[in-house]
Amino acid sequence: MDNLTLIMITLFLICAGLIIGVLNFVQSKKNKKIKKTLENLEIEKNKLATSPIVPELAKVENFLSNEKLQALYDEWSNRLKQIKEVQIPKLSDMILDAEYSLSQMDYKSTMYKIAKLEMELYKVRTNSDFLFGEIKDLTSSEERSRTIITSYKARYRTLYQKFMDTKEEFGQFTNIVNTQFEVIAKRFEDFESIMDNNEYTEVDKILNIIDELLNHVSVVIEEVPSIVMLTDNILPKKILEVHETYDRMVKEGYPLDYLNVEYNINTISNKISEIVERTKKLDMNESLKELKVLMEYFENVFKDFEKEKIDRKSYEEKLLTFNTRLTKINSVVNNIYSQIDEVRNIYDLKEEDIYLLNEIRSNIDELNTNFKVLQDHTKFNNTFAYSKLVQEIEGLSNKLSYTEEKLDTLLNVIGNMHDDEVRARQQLEEIKMVLKDSKLQIRDYKLPIIPDFYYVELNEANSAIKEIVKELDKKPITIDVLNTRVDTARDLVLKLYTKTKEMLKNAMFAEKSIVYGNRYRSSNPELNSGLNESEKLFYSGEYKKSFELTINVLNKIEPGIYNKILQLYSSNKNN
Repeated sequence: MDNLTLIMITLFLICAGLIIGVLNFVQSKKNKKIKKTLENLEIEKNKLATSPIVPELAKVENFLSNEKLQALYDEWSNRLKQIKEVQIPKLSDMILDAEYSLSQMDYKSTMYKIAKLEMELYKVRTNSDFLFGEIKDLTSSEERSRTIITSYKARYRTLYQKFMDTKEEFGQFTNIVNTQFEVIAKRFEDFESIMDNNEYTEVDKILNIIDELLNHVSVVIEEVPSIVMLTDNILPKKILEVHETYDRMVKEGYPLDYLNVEYNINTISNKISEIVERTKKLDMNESLKELKVLMEYFENVFKDFEKEKIDRKSYEEKLLTFNTRLTKINSVVNNIYSQIDEVRNIYDLKEEDIYLLNEIRSNIDELNTNFKVLQDHTKFNNTFAYSKLVQEIEGLSNKLSYTEEKLDTLLNVIGNMHDDEVRARQQLEEIKMVLKDSKLQIRDYKLPIIPDFYYVELNEANSAIKEIVKELDKKPITIDVLNTRVDTARDLVLKLYTKTKEMLKNAMFAEKSIVYGNRYRSSNPELNSGLNESEKLFYSGEYKKSFELTINVLNKIEPGIYNKILQLYSSNKNN
């Protein structure tokens, strides 16, 4: 038991020792890490204390020659003093304070102080870098400015040489542009004077002025020749050409007032003068763009002139065509009206036909009035473009086409009535001929008896023909009724003709077949009896039944007798 207790105590002591050792190791490592951070912050602070601001500021002392530069120098010195005597010592105190907290193993406080230290260090570094940048801009100003001014002089020489090479293209603006180059040259002299007097605060200002002047003269060199060419040569010629074309076309009767050419040319001339005055001041603000707009106007006005010529030719052609069509339709309608009473006496015109005719007359009267107005207006026209007149004549043409369609409809109605009347008279004669033919066939073939149906249908056909004659004799003729009468009579006569032909055919076949069967009477009592019955049917007018009975009886003795009878009929018919 004592041994066990001893072992346990020993193990406890060993574990405790290990734990204490581990904790001490961790704490030692943490202390080293924090100390390392503080050492790095110390190094950063020392870098700030030894920044190159001081030697750079010392360079400024060498060319202090004016109040502005002196004021800058004083300001920079004060800001440097603030950094060195206030901000950096404050950083040192903060480092010491953090190291003390670390020595007291107050890690939470230490980390908080380190964070504040880092923020303050960043602020001081930013102030220092910004101050150094401002001083460096001034100390390096001469070298930088010399480089820039060298490039500006190269640009100046290039632009001036281009100007001298094309000097004749600048016209009245040559001296003005030359003066502008002299102004730039004077600014180069001002730059040298500033540099000689160490007025570095004025350098950027003079460089900006020279840059703006060079940019402006570059635009001048680029645009003034084009402005000169347009204002002195091209546009004046365009104005003269438009004037001449306009005057000539007006004399030829073209209505060009709507184009406001004279007003626009005066406006353009004033605009050109304004651009010239602006160019004398080298004010190039969109002058070239404005001149291009004026050029577009002239291009468009010449297109308008050409369009007027084309539209005038089109208008005159359409006017002539319309006049021909209108004269024709006037003549047709007048003829209809002169014969309307006669037409109404002959034919039973419907109310809608009379209404249509009156509507056509009204439309034509309106077209005549509008056409006369258009013609009168054309004679004294100086306002409306021919394109507008073309639209007007096309509108009248469309209305005329619509009226012509209505007139064609009416003429078709009247024409169809006349055609129907003529056709009815022709068909009446044809129907009479068919009826006559039917009667002649009856007469040519001596039938023992004519069935009653023939006389009934013959009377119906005759009555129908009389109805046609009666309708043709009426004034006015009702065409619909007439056509109905013709159709009825034609159907009845054709029906009679067909039945007559069929009846005569059956009678003939019946007679032939009876005659043919007589040869078998004596030898065949059954046949003899059948033929006797067939003869009774024949003489009673039942020709079809007679023929059918005879064929049936004969077919028992002589199969195929029907075909023989047909052949016999055909041979007799041909003979």
